[in-house]
Amino acid sequence: MEKIYILDACALIAYLTDEPGSDIVAEYLRNNSRVAMHKLNLLEVYYGFYAEQGKECADNILRDVKKLKIEIIDNFSDEMFLQAGRLKASYRISLADSMLLAQAMVLNAAILSSDHHELDEIEELEQIKFLWIR
Repeated sequence: MEKIYILDACALIAYLTDEPGSDIVAEYLRNNSRVAMHKLNLLEVYYGFYAEQGKECADNILRDVKKLKIEIIDNFSDEMFLQAGRLKASYRISLADSMLLAQAMVLNAAILSSDHHELDEIEELEQIKFLWIR
């Protein structure tokens, strides 16, 4: 079975803005890895750029992301729905993070992230595989 890597919003932002850790994300995008991202997490990236730099910048970023080797997942199964609900109810996390985590669980995927503050505890308690980019 092919290994799947899920990008969270902070990992994609690091890549797009050449922050520390961008080289790690770039390596996964360059090699033959299957890299995916849920559309809800992509929305976090879009609205962040929109709020900080305006619509034109956000639209350009979205256009550029669509050219990358990232599978954008825009649906979710009942299993993902139930896992996301459980995770959201169990931890003080955003809805987008609950979807990210549920997607990784359902797909048996590893998450590329730098968001230790929000996710360190969950990594240990939920046995979710993280690949920390910094």
